[in-house]
Order: sequence, then C-alpha cells, then structure tokens
Amino acid sequence: MHPDWLMPDWPAPTGVRAVCTTRAGGTSSAPYHSLNLGDHVGDDAGCVAANRARFQAALGVRPVFLNQVHGTDVVTLDTHTPNATVADACLTTQPRVACTIMVADCLPVLFTNVQGSAVAAAHAGWRSLAGPGGVGILEETFKRFSALALDNKALEATEIIAWLGPCIGPTAFEVGAEVHAAFITHDVQAQACFEPRPGGKWLADLAGLARLRLRALGITRIHGNNSSPAWCTVSQSSRFFSHRRDRVSGRLAVSIWLE
Repeated sequence: MHPDWLMPDWPAPTGVRAVCTTRAGGTSSAPYHSLNLGDHVGDDAGCVAANRARFQAALGVRPVFLNQVHGTDVVTLDTHTPNATVADACLTTQPRVACTIMVADCLPVLFTNVQGSAVAAAHAGWRSLAGPGGVGILEETFKRFSALALDNKALEATEIIAWLGPCIGPTAFEVGAEVHAAFITHDVQAQACFEPRPGGKWLADLAGLARLRLRALGITRIHGNNSSPAWCTVSQSSRFFSHRRDRVSGRLAVSIWLE
C-alpha cells in the first residue's frame, strides 16, 4: 500500500481488509494527477489502466469497479462480477474480491460485521443518501447486508461496523432548498446537519447525515469521518480529488474485502 493512502482505524475483525486511496501513487497527468482510478472522467485510458493495475497489485485481490449512477441499487459480488456493473453499493461473503466505490466528494461508507463473515461498500452522494421516500442507499445496503445468513441467523444492527471515508465537508457543501427538503421531509432531526445561508441556500453536513441514518438503523459502531476539516475532499486539495472544487477531477477508490 502507498504510505499516503488511508487505512481505516476501526475494530474490523481479523481477515477484513480495507483501504482508501489518495491522489498519490499513480501515472496520470494534471488535472488527474496522479492516481486517478475513474475511467469516465476524461483521463488517458492507458493511464487509468496502469493506475488500476497498480491498485489491484497493492490490494492483492481483484477490485470490482461499479458504474455508479447516484441510485439505491445494491449488487452482490462474486469472482465473476464484471466491472461497470450498475449499482451504488455492493456486498460479498466471498474472499479475494474487493467491494469498491469511487468518489470525488461523495461519501464512501464501508461495512463489515463483528464475525468478519461479510463486507459491503456504499456510494453516498446526497441523492443516493436521501433516496426515494426517505429510503436511501444506506438503508438498502443495510437491508441486504443484514439478510446475509450467519449460521441461519440474520445479522443484527449491533453486529455491524461502519466506516465513513473522506467527502465534501460541512463548510464546503452548499446546497439548495431541494436538498434540504429531501432530508428534512422524512426526518426532522436532519435539520441539525444544515446551516442556513443567504439566498435560500444551506451548508450541509453529508457525513453527519449519514451518521444520523446509520444510527436510525440501529448501527452504533460508526468510525472514520467525523466531519472535521481533515476529512474534507474540497479543502484537502493536495490529498483528495474533488469534483466540486476542480470540476475536472480524478476519482479516489475505497475498497473492502475478505482475505
């Protein structure tokens, strides 16, 4: 692993591995410098292929890159799942296949359980986090993840461990009234994650909204992004890609797998 990449500091059981890349360690030129792992952002295809090869070699397992569409579909991965499968979250119980999410401001959320029998990764931009009717990507991932049988017994929320990666921070994520309404309509507690701005705008705490959703599901083992500046993809320009900041931007990858 490149020394600049983030290794989640969380109590994952033995045999569960996870990593979040940074900009460091790749071959791409500006504005994608250097470890851009997105093949849909205008970067040279050869550079992306080389970057993905470096990433896979570092993991020692195969990462599956999804076609993320800001929806709420969840796919179960196996060793034959092709790249570009359309979904915004993935899970697996099979070893040596890495659930992988690409981000450049949206929030990556990783899941495992205390038994270390399953892993999952979710892509939580505001649309997928809010979801239709207040049921978003975290709720859908939880439903699928908790249904995975362990000795013929469904997983309990208290057995699930979550890690939140870097995303656009609460001082940088200015949104309109429609984003505010998408959350407040279904949960008045979400108001605490919004700060009013002039002109009917709001500053939104994306990681805070995710923590609120996870706790509502009964998941209390939540680690990683605490909404502090060090986790902000916009302000940490030397370390993280940010579409909001740069418009033309590479993509970070966040992966979790079973050894």
